[in-house]
Amino acid sequence: MNALAVIGEALVFAGTFFYFLSALGLIRMPDVYNRMQTSTKSATLGSLGVIVGTGIWAVGKGYSPAWIVQTIAVAVFILLTNPISAHALIRAAYKSGIPLWEGSVMDKYGEHIRAKEGKNATEEPAEKTSEEGGEE
Repeated sequence: MNALAVIGEALVFAGTFFYFLSALGLIRMPDVYNRMQTSTKSATLGSLGVIVGTGIWAVGKGYSPAWIVQTIAVAVFILLTNPISAHALIRAAYKSGIPLWEGSVMDKYGEHIRAKEGKNATEEPAEKTSEEGGEE
């Protein structure tokens, strides 16, 4: 057996393990935010392992080296898009009012939003008074 085939099979096995961790995280985590974080990280690693491992395995079995280039291109695409889409989903869940788990100790995004609203609330009356006052 070729060394590349063994490395490819090991990467596929490691990716499958990360897929298992992703499924376990979906079951074990208490709220949507923790579930998304767990599943995104492990599913991204799982996809990278399986896809790149398949490319390396194919080259080790005698297929065209173009397999490795194609699988790396797909892996880079997944590496760039998976975390961004998870961020967008989590932000939409937060803005739609899905509550955090009661055991959560921090809400940095909520603090950021409140600070941003507080800053805008203090700036807006000053702008309105200059427009309404008419004196310049």
